[in-house]
Amino acid sequence: MVVPRHSLLVLLGTALLLATFASFAHGAAVMSVDLGSEWMKVGVVSPGVPMEIALNKESKRKTPSTIAFRNGDRVFGEDAQTLGVRFPANSFAYLIDLLGKTIDNPMVELYRKRFPYYDIVEDPKRKTVVFRAGEEQFTIEELIAQLLQVAKVYAEDSTSQTITECVLIVPGFFGQAERTALVSAARLANLKVLQLINDYTAVALNYGIFRRKEINETAQYFLFYDMGAYKTSAAVVSYQLVKDKATRETHPVVQVLGVGYDRTLGGLEMQIRLRDFLGQEFNKLGKTKTDVFSNPRAMAKLFKEAGRLKNVLSANTEHYAQIEGLLDEQDFRLLVTREQFEKLCSDLYDRVTAPLDKALAGAGLALDVINQVVLFGGNTRVPKMQDILRAHIGQELAKNINADEAACMGAVYRAADLATGFKVKKFITKDAVLFPIQVVFDREGDSGALRQVRRTLFGAMNSYPQKKVITFNKHTDDFEFTVQYAELESVLGKNANTLGSTDLARVKLSEVAKKLKANTAADNVESKGIKAHFVLDDSGIFSLANVELVLEKTLTKGEEEEDGDESTFQKIGNTISKLFSGDADDKPTATTESKSTAGGDSESESPEEAEPAKGEETADKGAAKEKEKGTGETTTKDAKSETNGTVTGDEAAKNATAKPKIVTLKETIPSKVELTYLAPLDGESYEASAKRLSALDAVDNAKKRRETALNALESFVIDAQVKLDEEEYASCGTPEEIETIRKRCSELSDWLYEDGADADAETYEKKLEELRGVANEVYARHWEHNERPDALDALKQMINGSEAFLRNAKNFTKDVNPEKDVFTVVEIETLEKAIRNTIEWRDTEVAEQEKQPRNVAVRLTVKDITDRMAMLDREVKYLVNKLKLWRPKVKPTKPPKPEKTTSTEADGDSSSDSKESAEEVLEQTPVKEEQEEPVVGDGGSDKTEETVETIDPTATKKDKVAAEGDHTEL
Repeated sequence: MVVPRHSLLVLLGTALLLATFASFAHGAAVMSVDLGSEWMKVGVVSPGVPMEIALNKESKRKTPSTIAFRNGDRVFGEDAQTLGVRFPANSFAYLIDLLGKTIDNPMVELYRKRFPYYDIVEDPKRKTVVFRAGEEQFTIEELIAQLLQVAKVYAEDSTSQTITECVLIVPGFFGQAERTALVSAARLANLKVLQLINDYTAVALNYGIFRRKEINETAQYFLFYDMGAYKTSAAVVSYQLVKDKATRETHPVVQVLGVGYDRTLGGLEMQIRLRDFLGQEFNKLGKTKTDVFSNPRAMAKLFKEAGRLKNVLSANTEHYAQIEGLLDEQDFRLLVTREQFEKLCSDLYDRVTAPLDKALAGAGLALDVINQVVLFGGNTRVPKMQDILRAHIGQELAKNINADEAACMGAVYRAADLATGFKVKKFITKDAVLFPIQVVFDREGDSGALRQVRRTLFGAMNSYPQKKVITFNKHTDDFEFTVQYAELESVLGKNANTLGSTDLARVKLSEVAKKLKANTAADNVESKGIKAHFVLDDSGIFSLANVELVLEKTLTKGEEEEDGDESTFQKIGNTISKLFSGDADDKPTATTESKSTAGGDSESESPEEAEPAKGEETADKGAAKEKEKGTGETTTKDAKSETNGTVTGDEAAKNATAKPKIVTLKETIPSKVELTYLAPLDGESYEASAKRLSALDAVDNAKKRRETALNALESFVIDAQVKLDEEEYASCGTPEEIETIRKRCSELSDWLYEDGADADAETYEKKLEELRGVANEVYARHWEHNERPDALDALKQMINGSEAFLRNAKNFTKDVNPEKDVFTVVEIETLEKAIRNTIEWRDTEVAEQEKQPRNVAVRLTVKDITDRMAMLDREVKYLVNKLKLWRPKVKPTKPPKPEKTTSTEADGDSSSDSKESAEEVLEQTPVKEEQEEPVVGDGGSDKTEETVETIDPTATKKDKVAAEGDHTEL
């Protein structure tokens, strides 16, 4: 059959687009991990698949954040919880809040009090938490890394792609130590962290992306309240449409305005109190002389039952606590009412509203301007807690988001936005600084004595990511300064010590005097101080970007002319460089620095940073027009370009009073940054941790390989025994072959349950290969007999299609259609012969195959049939391609006749000229209809016929998809 040329082109283009997208989509998936104290949720997004929650191996949407070790085996989730009831000291849970903390931190002491059966020791080098289980020891980063590895496995199983990038959710009150420790744990898990996002920010983002149409230019305020297992937090956020000053595009922006939290108020504390209550009630019964609190296994059983009882009492007024064999084989059964439970937690309920009030105070807003109070977190389902909040705010609580998965889904949207393989609708997030950061340095006063000076860099509730610059203009020699937390007493109150060390970093600057001396030797060069550039990135992690010496040089007249000649070419070169590098807006300025956002705002120095009087060190505010281009690079200030031509008297007067040209020079100052809040997991410590995790992975992989090999061998044995009892398979083997297979299966079945029970993976794989070698011949014959009818049907359809194409192709030969002589006689005869030979071969082979029994070697195989189909397909495709590339031949036009000079000849030949013109038009008409060949005009130049193109919206949309094929629209 004839295939239209345009249809072939569409098919080829579609195939190319799909192939390109498929190659790009490989490995483009990203994930988010909500690693909570009690539960872990994993969100994934991959090309062509919407955002979703990855299921674990039990097909559940959340997994307990628990890991356990026993006899060299490592288990996670529910298996780890089950093992933890029998061996509590070997099962580790509620780990996330131990990150980045030294052994003497109050939160570590609280953890020890809640779970006394854990053996927690100090890391000798880093002073951090180390869990000891028998002869094995694990740092807190190693345990968290293993949980992230499990999350990665769930995500990869869900997407069938390799995942290396993620966004991790953290509590908003995590400081620098906790955040860097989590990044180190992710690095141990071979994951690249795109961003650490605060839990309330992720929930607010998820809430906003599904209500985008409700957001406008007027700010709308919401309060998100979370009570999880370990902590309680509240955050006031605003939603607003903001126009980007650079791109002039309008995007929705969610900004955190105020935050309040209580890091010890949560479901875990309620569960601990209920556990202790049940233990006291059991001791009162006097069933045994042993104190239940002295037995770790009994305490683990009580803790598990307390968790179940807490959840049931949220929906029921009373319920029985039941534990079989709690202690000394004594059972325990007790009726507990909701009233008793609420009495146990009465002081906790008094703290429920405090985070909400603190968030409102930080935002400077009253409750009456809050549109809704939205609940998320598992323990917001407790009825008593909801009653307290409802009475406090005087309105109904919003429960219109998934309390468990909202944060994870918001984070995976952010992951898709940050990853390179996706294109999402822009939704800007602006987080807020909880713990202010300041710079502290010594400065010589007027009396010559040193005094300590403090300058705030990032104040409380300042939005981030952002960059700041501070200038030291009194120092002429090497010096150092420290970076610290500021005003923690006002932020944390009595719990300031839970954050750990208040010192963050010590920065030492060198070669200051050398650089000053080398650059200020000339009289026309003046030092403007040393600028230190600081960054608070979108993960909330602080760092020092660079330090530089800034000088101003006053140019002489000759230097001005030279600089003027060079500046033009410099500007052209810089413009071209920026055009191709795309970093015109990414480089920090010499003064206040900011990261570009949709709102187009730039973080300026706060009032306490800017004290320009008396030459003190200030946070720069005045030189906003300087452009940083590297060491020794210059920028011109207050210079007017000179114009060529005549200068009038007024202009001469103006030139006489013109200011001298000043350029800015920048010289990099070497700096050494030493982190002081916690020794990072780096160097030998990191290598040792990575080696331990690799060893555990090797053990798990060996165990998984053995289980897979054993299951495969057992399945093959059972499957073979069942199949050989069926006539369909038994008829494909000789009696000797059937007997051999049955005997071998019987032997292997006995061996598996006796000597082979403890065999290794290699032995199982070898046994399976031997059995397959015996049985595969019978299985192969069965497959051939079973698949042959379908293959013959496909061959028949190809023959019918080829015959139809042949009939149409005969109409495109020179003998039948001289104007469209696409095919030659030889090509038609070749295809006709191929079809005839294929039909004859098929009929002969089918007849011979039907004469043979099913248990002998197959004569007509499926491969033989497919080879014939391929041969016939090549012949047809050759002719189809020739039809696609064929172009009609253009008949040459007659040259125009010379004009007649006499009127008589012109009158006499008018009729003949008109006939010839008509003939020329008739000859050119097919060319115009085809619109494929150039038409020679009167002037002798080639001109293409002008056509009117109809814009097809569908085609435009397809083109757009093809152009943006490396993105997935969410």
